[in-house]
Order: sequence, then C-alpha cells, then structure tokens
Amino acid sequence: MCGAELKELPEGVQRVSAVLAELGHPHAPRMLDDAARTAQQAADALGIAVGQIAKSIIFRRRSDEAAVLVVTSGDRRVDEKKVAALVGPIGRADAEFVKNRTGFSIGGVSPVAHVQPPVTLIDRELFRFGEIWAAAGHPHGVFPLAPQDLEKLTGAPVVDVVQEAV
Repeated sequence: MCGAELKELPEGVQRVSAVLAELGHPHAPRMLDDAARTAQQAADALGIAVGQIAKSIIFRRRSDEAAVLVVTSGDRRVDEKKVAALVGPIGRADAEFVKNRTGFSIGGVSPVAHVQPPVTLIDRELFRFGEIWAAAGHPHGVFPLAPQDLEKLTGAPVVDVVQEAV
C-alpha cells in the first residue's frame, strides 16, 4: 500500500493537521506515494529543488535534555557549533529520544505539533524560496508553506545555523 491510498491518516499527520488548522494555515498535509525520509527523496517526489525542503533535525541539549529542533534547508548542513552557541552544548539525538520528545519518527518530524515543545531554530537559508515543504508527522506526509509561515507557526527565531556553502 502506498501513502496516497491510506484511508485514515496516521496519528502524527492527524496531529499536524489539527495544529495547522488551529493556527489558520491554509494547507493541509498531503500524503506522498513514496516515503520521503530524506530531503532528496521529498524533493524528487514533489518535483522541486532540494533546498525547498524544510528538513527537521533534532539535537539533545546536554544541560536539560531538551529537544532542540533546527529547521534547515534541504541542501544545507547544520553547523552544530553555531547551534550550540545559541542554545548551549548539544549532542546527537537517537531515534528513541526523537520519538519520545517529538512524537514523530525520524524521517517524518514536523516543525509543529510536537508532544513536548522543543527549542526551535529556523535556518535563514529557507528564505531563499517563496515556497517550502515540511514533513507532516510521517515519512509519507508533507505540507507546503512560505518561510514566513514557518516563523509564524513556530514562533522560532530565524538564525544562521548552517555550514558555509562550498
């Protein structure tokens, strides 16, 4: 069975859909036929540039075990030193930590509707595009938005958190 054939949306996608509707976002999540666990897979499925994918990267803040969500452009790599300079020392987050803190599995982490609100940072590189796409709580789920919408939906600051483009 492919994602578009699902009759009932997965729980994570339902949660994202409800939050988007509550916040007045005009676009509901959409289910893709193929999984979009990576930015490249999502871009290929949507027929867009990989930079238009708003990928969600979760880190673990060492001081308090808080989840730190960095939403970055799919064609960029997060600079962990820049993130740590903004939020304090961080470490890698394993799949169990991500699932427990966000309610989502890796590959489907949405920027909204987390079970525990994360510390969130938005990469300024996303603002190169008029339209971006984010995960909607499932590897097959995505939704469109403008970078400014991401800022409004999350209340997160827009910062420089990526490695220099080579």
